[in-house]
Amino acid sequence: MTQYADIFNQEMMNTLFPKDRADQFFEALFGDAEEGSYDISLAYTGANENTIHFELQLHERPGCCLACNLTYGLPQVFSRHPIINIQGVAQKISAAVGKPDNVSWELGVTQQKSKELHVIPLVISLS
Repeated sequence: MTQYADIFNQEMMNTLFPKDRADQFFEALFGDAEEGSYDISLAYTGANENTIHFELQLHERPGCCLACNLTYGLPQVFSRHPIINIQGVAQKISAAVGKPDNVSWELGVTQQKSKELHVIPLVISLS
């Protein structure tokens, strides 16, 4: 499992989920990227057996409010939004570990880590 930590370093996280994806999401949603109240990043959090754990991290933007009512419905939105593209992220993750076939994924419920950081767990299951 240590190999996963080596594979899913910060450079790989930026490749899997580019920093500008949040701006693209807000541009599609509101017509203006500046309307977004948070940035989104992907972080590796661990692995066991045939599952790899990540978090979509929602970082409050300066001068904005990362309100719970804005983030609690996001797992359902993110699970089907073409710009966020969780299916594509899951496929790239499985390919990175040499198991490109039969990948499934699940988004957990939004968790508030702090006023400035909310996370959505992403579990990738490999067969």
